[in-house]
Amino acid sequence: MNAIFLAVVVLLPVVGGILVPLLPFRKRLHRLAYVEAVVLANSVLAFLLLTHRPESGIVIFEFTSNLTLSLKLDGLGTVFVGILSALWPFATLYAFEYMEHEEHETIFFMFYTITFGITMGIALAEDVVTMYCFYEMLTLITLPLVMHTLTREAILASRTYLYYSLGGAAFAFMGVIFILIYGKTANFVPGGVLDLEKIGDKTNLLLLIYVFCFFGFSVKAAMFPFCRWLPKAGVAPTPVTALLHAVAVVKAGAFAIMRVTYDSFGTQFLRGSWAQTVVLIPVIFTIVYGCSRALKETHIKRRLAWSTVSNLSYILFGVALMTPLGLVGALCHMICHALMKICSFFCMGAVICKSGREYIFQLDGLGRRMPKVFAAFTLSGMALMGVPGLCGFISKWNLVKAAVETRGLLAYLGIAALMISALLTAIYMLSVSVRAFSCQSMQTERPVTEPSVSQADQGGADAENEKLVPYEEVRDPGWRMLLPLAVFVIAMFGLGLHPQPVIDGLFGLVGTLR
Repeated sequence: MNAIFLAVVVLLPVVGGILVPLLPFRKRLHRLAYVEAVVLANSVLAFLLLTHRPESGIVIFEFTSNLTLSLKLDGLGTVFVGILSALWPFATLYAFEYMEHEEHETIFFMFYTITFGITMGIALAEDVVTMYCFYEMLTLITLPLVMHTLTREAILASRTYLYYSLGGAAFAFMGVIFILIYGKTANFVPGGVLDLEKIGDKTNLLLLIYVFCFFGFSVKAAMFPFCRWLPKAGVAPTPVTALLHAVAVVKAGAFAIMRVTYDSFGTQFLRGSWAQTVVLIPVIFTIVYGCSRALKETHIKRRLAWSTVSNLSYILFGVALMTPLGLVGALCHMICHALMKICSFFCMGAVICKSGREYIFQLDGLGRRMPKVFAAFTLSGMALMGVPGLCGFISKWNLVKAAVETRGLLAYLGIAALMISALLTAIYMLSVSVRAFSCQSMQTERPVTEPSVSQADQGGADAENEKLVPYEEVRDPGWRMLLPLAVFVIAMFGLGLHPQPVIDGLFGLVGTLR
């Protein structure tokens, strides 16, 4: 396939999204059909690229002779492009039903569609400069989605998201500059691009810059202590939070760390150094910290957000092991987590949309009114735990294998963190399902003002209770919400029961990375 299609899959959603508020749609249905057509067309083109990968790249814009915006599809990019292309059409379909009663729907779908193209730019970036430019654009284009409701809480959450993201990008920019100075090329090359002759006695300086770069990109991946923005962003509509927590933003952070570790600095330069130790320690801590915070959280979307904090560090743990098997485990969990977390977020989004309930103590008995949604949520929770037969087991198994192969104290501490996380995940996920299916519904809704939830966060108990749909009127959502859930459940089982083709494919993609 011609390399021009690399630019098309980036520009089509961007241009298509910009046209959403400009085209004269007579009916809402026409606008929705247009948005889905743009997203589906882009996903089809992306899958054609995956099956007919162009050997060469394409230059979109040239700053100087050696500084360009250029795109190319390689091994790591294949995984990220596949995730985006597979999940975005279903996420868009889900959003159609969710956004029916929301305001500013046209603007929402404009930014939602543009985000698809910008994230594709990160996945297809041929060099570190291109990736960084699209990475910064992703922050700016998702900011309106976070503040979509324009409530005070949404505006504060968007500020936090912006401050954290820009601060992290500043640290990551240091890495970009030093790669340009001490690298043989700005392009991503398996094994790294550093010129050891240029580095000379500046090894420790380059290691320090790698640490800065790792921590900078880890802001979007919500690693401790930069994870505060992610739960706050849960005030956005559920299609946005699923986008942030499962598909685009947090995965962009993890993907960028993979790129600079394996394709820019190189694992031969980093492995066994003090820099590897410095990045492994907070990664391992975050795995347990995120689960612990999820366990005490009573708001369902914030609980899932803290779960994402933990699971993103699973991916970073595999990356920081700096071995081929560690990268395979990281990529495998990147795929599996996308399926598991978007499924769980969409389930709880359906609950919020159809019942008005947002807190765990409000879900008692609701599984009997929404059995399909809570069945899918239970399966996604079991997958996150790592139950055999579901995809989460496969990714965790490969991460543990990579840690055992690596040996060393931190690798074994990482295994212990994964085991603790699995236990805590079982508690904070399945406790929701147990309450939903086994507890009786309260005849009079319990006041929202629990001690653990501030009045300011809720906007007042009276206003909250007014949103609650009577228990007898709660139903499962329509097919536009249920179809994506069914597809995700099938995918979780399919990958869990028959993972070998995916694992073999990942080994083939990363086989040259050392």
